[in-house]
Parts: sequence; C-alpha cells; structure tokens
Amino acid sequence: MVLGVLVFGLSLATLSGQMGVATDLPFPLLVLIAAVAGVAAWFAPRAWWPLAAVGALAHVGFAMWPPLLVASYYAGATLRERRDIAAYAGMGAVTVALSAGVGALIGGQREHLTGTLGNATLMGAAGIGLPLVFGLWVRARRDVLAAAQERAERLEREQVMRADQARAQERARIAREMHDVVAHRVSLMVMHAGALEVGTSDSRTAQAAALIGDIGREALTNLRDVLGVLRAPSLPAPRAPQPTLADLDGLLDQSRALGIALTRHDEGEARSLGPTVERTAYRVVQEALTNVHKHAGETTADVSIRFLPSSLEVVVANHPPVRQAAPLPESGWGLVGLRERVELVGGTLHTGHREDGGFELRARIPA
Repeated sequence: MVLGVLVFGLSLATLSGQMGVATDLPFPLLVLIAAVAGVAAWFAPRAWWPLAAVGALAHVGFAMWPPLLVASYYAGATLRERRDIAAYAGMGAVTVALSAGVGALIGGQREHLTGTLGNATLMGAAGIGLPLVFGLWVRARRDVLAAAQERAERLEREQVMRADQARAQERARIAREMHDVVAHRVSLMVMHAGALEVGTSDSRTAQAAALIGDIGREALTNLRDVLGVLRAPSLPAPRAPQPTLADLDGLLDQSRALGIALTRHDEGEARSLGPTVERTAYRVVQEALTNVHKHAGETTADVSIRFLPSSLEVVVANHPPVRQAAPLPESGWGLVGLRERVELVGGTLHTGHREDGGFELRARIPA
C-alpha cells in the first residue's frame, strides 16, 4: 500500500509539471491517471505486468516515469530467463523511442525533455535500465542467500543423519557385546544352577540352586528387554509389568535366602502412590540390597517404608558384617544412577556410614 501511495504522489507531481512535463488535461483526469498508476503499483509485488503496461502508456503519452521505473525493478527481480529479460529491455527501448517521437511531434518542453536522441537515451537508462539492473542484482543476491541457507540446512540434516547412524551402530555394538558376554555367562550360570538342583541330595542346596536359577532367568528376561531397546531404539520399550511395593516381599525373600537377615518395617498409613513412585522405591531397595551383598556379606539389615503425608521415605540400613563377603566386581555407577533416578522424580537420596560401622541409604520421594 505504501508503494501505491508513493507512485500515485510521484505520478501526480510529474503530470502537474513539478517533476516532469505539465499537460493541459483537467486536474481530475490527472488524478485519475495517477490513481490508476498507484493501484497498479499496489499490486506490483503480486503481478508487475499491469504496472508495466500502465507505465509504458503513461511514458509515451505524458512522459510520466514513476510507474515504468517501479515496473522495471520488479521485472528484474522476477524474470529469470535471458530471453524474457531481453524482451522486456527491447520493449522498454521501444517505449522510450515512441516517447521521443511523441515529444518531437508535440514540441515545447516535451521535445526538450524526450525529443532528442540524447535525452531519450538518458531517460531510457534512468527509467528502465538502472531499475532493471538493480532488480536483477536483488534477485541474484536473494538466490545466493537461499542457496546458502538450503546448503546449510542440507549439511545440518546430513550431520544429524550421520550422528543417528553413529549412535545406532554404537548401540548395536553394545547390544552385541552384552549378548555375547553377559547373556552367555548368565545362561551358563542358570544351566549350572539347574544341574545342581537336580543332582544334589541336600534340600538346602537344592533350594539355593533353584533360587539362583530363578534370579538368573529373571536377569535374562530383563537383559533381553534392554537388548531389544538397544537394537531398535525407535520401537516402543516392552510393556512388561513393572515392579511396585507389592513385589517388595519377593525381593526381600531372595536376599534372605542368600544369607542376609532382613526385617521390614512399614510406618504410616499405607496407600497407593502411583506406579512411578512405587517403582522408584522398589529400585532404591533393590540397589541398596545389591550393595549389602557386595560389601557386607552375611549381616542383618532393616528396610523401612515410611508413608509420610506428602512423600514416601525408604531407608535401608545394614549392621557391620558378621563375616566379610568375598569382593565382587563393581561398576562404580550404582549409587550415581540411583541418585539420578530419584532426583528425576523430584526426590533426594542420602548415603553414608553409620556409627556402628554399618551403612545407611535414605531416599525421600515426593508422593
């Protein structure tokens, strides 16, 4: 709209003699001609050829230059084929030549402005050539910027694809290593436990072998789920039932069967806390008992589940070991991962040694 008003004002100033050759036409007719040029300029960003037609007629008839100047710029910024640009430049030259011929016939100030060859050439260069060249430069610059942006986006997409491929290959490698090493060793453990359960005559040994076999099969099931996620990260994770506080007694029984005297204490009014909170509490107790097996061996421990008004507190405390267990390999990331799991749901985790030489793990999870 601003462009249309500007072309209207400049055209009217040209027709009235302030910026061009004055005509003898009535002023309302001059306003109408300038208004037609302004409306055509308003639509020039969408279709420039009506403005070019109006500008050519106005330049030939009245030596009015603003519409043709704006149309030449949009022609340069829009046309892409060389023949189209040459055709427009040729029509512009014809327009300038016709305007010079009309100026020679009319004479007077019009002849002085456009009638001579030099003036006609100057008007053509100023009104058509320079705007056309400027439009061509703007279009070329726009194309260069668009090509650069497209290239940058393509490089970014390729970089993301390469990163995804590298991650997929690394996940597949980890999955192969876990399958070849961990799964194989656990499978052997389960097979030997089964053979021991069948071949022994001692009932306690058979029960321990059966427990080891059950734990090994459960580990294989969990490992299979993890390997499935590693091999196909785009697929949804298996929706196997996740452990909750209702499964806590089974976890404690497994530890009791391995020589740890466990006592469970429930405090407060028990209530359902949602799967996320209960699963986190289960994992806290599981990791705490794993550490007891690794570092304390045969000992006694207390597991406290405290239902607080706005949170659930889980405390696992073990006493000094009765007999030190053989050291087991450590990953060094158990408590770190557990702390991240608890903090992910907005909770806190505190660990430390007790005055009697034992160890305590305390987690508070918002309920």
